[in-house]
Amino acid sequence: MKKIQMVDLKGQYNGIKEVVNPAIQNIIDNASFINGPKVHEFQNNLEEYLGVKHVIPCANGTDALQIAMMGLGLKPGDEVITADFTFAATVEVIALLQLTPVLVDVDPDTFNIDIDAIKKAITPKTKAIVPVHLFGQCANMEAIMKIANENDLYVIEDNAQGIGANYTFSNGDKAKAGTIGHVSSTSFFPSKNLGCYGDGGAIFTNDDELAHIIRGIVNHGMYERYHHDVVGVNSRLDSIQAAVLDAKLPYLDTYNKRRRAAANKYDEAFKNIKQIATPFRQGSDDNHVFHQYTLKLKNVDRDGLVSFLQANDIPCGVYYPIPLHNQKAYQDSRYNEADFTVTNQLVKEVISLPMHTELDDEQITYITSKVIAFING
Repeated sequence: MKKIQMVDLKGQYNGIKEVVNPAIQNIIDNASFINGPKVHEFQNNLEEYLGVKHVIPCANGTDALQIAMMGLGLKPGDEVITADFTFAATVEVIALLQLTPVLVDVDPDTFNIDIDAIKKAITPKTKAIVPVHLFGQCANMEAIMKIANENDLYVIEDNAQGIGANYTFSNGDKAKAGTIGHVSSTSFFPSKNLGCYGDGGAIFTNDDELAHIIRGIVNHGMYERYHHDVVGVNSRLDSIQAAVLDAKLPYLDTYNKRRRAAANKYDEAFKNIKQIATPFRQGSDDNHVFHQYTLKLKNVDRDGLVSFLQANDIPCGVYYPIPLHNQKAYQDSRYNEADFTVTNQLVKEVISLPMHTELDDEQITYITSKVIAFING
């Protein structure tokens, strides 16, 4: 059996290196390293794939979130509602812009932001909602957009983990994750479902005016060289990373199908283990692209299982061990522990198993057998 990786980037590369290598070499040969033709080509191809009017590439996913908020013109003191159970970048950029983060609890099944909690958190100062498509599953965007429309709020999708997922509306219509809100951000960090070989990110929107503003922000506020019309940042996707992403984009749907197939095999192995809750799927199968495969454990020593798996050469992860509202940087007297019952429980129960495009049956059988062996004692 080949060595088990949490994410097997080398194995994935070996399957596409005949496409990736010449794409990178072409950038080197042309020396078109910044804002070269390949960046614009990838942008156009991703727009077509997503069915969105504007993709604005940038340097990383955290920048993408920050730039999206800057583009909307949010002001210091404006309140932004987001999920307590997610990676810190989501709340980090809110704080960096001197906005007021309002953390709320999540749904116990999907782990995505709780709709009732959003409603309760809205005040006259609320200006935006940031749903996170956590672990690759779309948040309840239909309900979120309804709340936003009723309260004149912006919706900024954090799509760092959900690229390629489809959201199905109640009438049967579908839209790609990241194309439903007013603006969206994504990350192309190497371990993402569509990842480059360094840092990268992008902002998506169907709003022409907002897209124009954001294009200036990512390039020092310039629309014309040395003419700075808005306050901007230096956040550009370099051409080599664009070449890698453009080479990988045609494989994205196949990659996501492989992840779902691996998830189904995990599910089958664990289906009769009462101490394990396998990932819940909301709506249609393609709503989830399994950036992570995350279990909820009941009456199991989670940290003991982590140590046991590591001792058996099985990598795993705990995403996330500390709620954002309890992180030193984001603690606030406004928060009441009683409002975070789901998140506070999840941080004790969750464990993520290896999930990537190169997982094979032998590896999954080995992983699941060891998990079950530990649980059964």
